[in-house]
Amino acid sequence: MAGRGSRLRPHTLTIPKPLQPVVGKPIVQRIVEDFNDSFPGQIDEVAFIIGDFGKEAEDQLTSIAEGIGAKGSIYHQESPEGPAHAIYCAKDSLTGPCIVAFADTLFKAKFTFSTNDDGVIWVQKVEDPSSFGVVKTDDQGIITEFVEKSPEFVSDLAIVGLYYFRDGDRLRDEIGYLIDNDLRDKGEFQITSVLENMKEKGTKFRASTIEEWLDCGNKNNILDTTKRILELKQVQEELIAKDVVQENAVIIPPCYIGKGVTLRQAVIGPYATIGSNATIENSVIRESVIQGNTTVKDVVLERTMIGQHAEITGTPHEWSVGDYTQIDS
Repeated sequence: MAGRGSRLRPHTLTIPKPLQPVVGKPIVQRIVEDFNDSFPGQIDEVAFIIGDFGKEAEDQLTSIAEGIGAKGSIYHQESPEGPAHAIYCAKDSLTGPCIVAFADTLFKAKFTFSTNDDGVIWVQKVEDPSSFGVVKTDDQGIITEFVEKSPEFVSDLAIVGLYYFRDGDRLRDEIGYLIDNDLRDKGEFQITSVLENMKEKGTKFRASTIEEWLDCGNKNNILDTTKRILELKQVQEELIAKDVVQENAVIIPPCYIGKGVTLRQAVIGPYATIGSNATIENSVIRESVIQGNTTVKDVVLERTMIGQHAEITGTPHEWSVGDYTQIDS
């Protein structure tokens, strides 16, 4: 999760993309908790590979690991040299069974697997596989070939960025061999190159299909993913805080309303999320994300994303507004 999140700016100028909240929880926290709920055992450590996020973000990441009873470790990728290089930054933690996840997407899947598997690669069928790493499989679902972003059709089973390795030490050594010998593909150290090398040396990777792949790469993706998470979580999670103040306000579910929110002469929803300590007055908010400590007055918002500590007054309809912004119109 060391990228700059440029497709999600201005929201990532102050909060790294993996810590952007989706229905009240950071993206990366949802990924960690989903795996923790599915893994048949105790997760001992969560290693976060990041850029220069700052101490506050690092402390938040460590607390996410501690929330599932695991040790939190922080590693830094100083230069973008590909996904395999990013993983190798955490080489001190690559030992024994391990899961690798790229923290810019959420998933709907049953992450059931056997710890006896050499490895599991999660995939999904896509219409245009040319921009993805893909796999080919045999009749038993064992992967026979890994291909990185081929302009010619090879397979429509795209690698979604979730991996299980029974032998993390072997993974570490294979990535180290690539880096030591400067073996790049398309200018970077690719995880598909590592997987292909491991397969050629006898590692059997099983392909496992996920149900849904929920992208969080830009504003519209965040809004669509928020909508889907609200649909999935409205039964399992408490979505409306008990201390929400409603004065002539209506909430149309499903919505997420955080702690300390005040709603006056407002219609919220469906598919809206309001962060903690926000105030919404004389407004209609639907299919939008309003983050914490923000004030919104006299507007109708749809398909809009507004950051923290913003003050919005006027009549915008579809905007993407960063943290600490003030708008009067």
